[in-house]
Amino acid sequence: MIRQPLLWWASDTVWITFLPSSSVWTRAVAAAEPASLIDSTVSVKVSIVLSWLSMLVWQLPVLLSSLRSALPITCWQMSSPLPEVASLASRFRVVAISAFLPVKPAVLELLAGVSEQPPSVTARQAPPRMNTRDQMAQSLRDGGLAALAAEIERCRRCPRLVSWREQVAREKRAAHSAETYWGRPIAGFGDPGARLAILGLAPGAHGANRTGRVFTGDRSGDFLFAALWRAGLANQPLSRTRDDGLRLHDVWVTAAVRCVPPANRPTPDERDTCLPFARRELALLRNLRVVLCLGAFAWDAALRLREPRPRPRPPFTHGAELHPGDEPGPVLLASFHVSQQNTFTGRLTEPMFDAVLARALELAR
Repeated sequence: MIRQPLLWWASDTVWITFLPSSSVWTRAVAAAEPASLIDSTVSVKVSIVLSWLSMLVWQLPVLLSSLRSALPITCWQMSSPLPEVASLASRFRVVAISAFLPVKPAVLELLAGVSEQPPSVTARQAPPRMNTRDQMAQSLRDGGLAALAAEIERCRRCPRLVSWREQVAREKRAAHSAETYWGRPIAGFGDPGARLAILGLAPGAHGANRTGRVFTGDRSGDFLFAALWRAGLANQPLSRTRDDGLRLHDVWVTAAVRCVPPANRPTPDERDTCLPFARRELALLRNLRVVLCLGAFAWDAALRLREPRPRPRPPFTHGAELHPGDEPGPVLLASFHVSQQNTFTGRLTEPMFDAVLARALELAR
């Protein structure tokens, strides 16, 4: 069953219910941009047509009521559940799911990789396209950055971090129990010709530590890459896996600490052990003009990379800037971290982060 809004602009919620038999049913609730439903899979387009036809024949009273109230109407369609869920899982965010056995385990497995991050309020525009030269440059990567990435991924210098990242990779989260976790340090990712670098704190336990790419597969990454897409710095607003086709333009994303730390709190010794990787990585970005620091930890790490270190130490505030003056080096720009603790509470909103990105691009150009 697909319950869709009578008017596309009246609601951005799609209710999907599958009836494989008269006694077993599954219901998934998904949310997406209204226009994205129209551009989704062929099966969904067919479903929409059949749903409207069935509505006109069987549910005329509901239709008349909906015309007055602009409320969603209910349309019925019999279908096979699992292929339908598989086709929708990559496009819609699952808000809730309820099911009776025996279909629940199979549906949960299909939806395990779908993010719980609320959909981004993205601009109503087509994603910016990267030209062939940009894609080739990024896919081949710079030789020095590739060699550094291989060195980072072999690192075992911090016993506490090594033990924790591997424990997380073994125990896993229930939603990702069928996946093989990366469980190693995380190198940076992006355009080797970037003028803007984004510096985070550390990999997420079930994000980058699972997927093997920084800010990929968790709520922080959902917020960050949607913002980069809106700014024209990414070819898509989603970041799910290492091979999901994400390409960045003129931006490099990295972290101050390369292993997931317990309670998301690296020790000072672990920070200082990892910082040389960040120094070498940023030095290999020959066009770098701006470093955007996400959170106070990244701001402090970036200050420690400056030679000489600024005195007195500039305090961390959202939107703070530190220009190099007579010394060579990039401008440092600060933002609240894109963690869900900040984005869910409204401490960091999309307009706030979009403004910081706009300022970063202004300084870079």
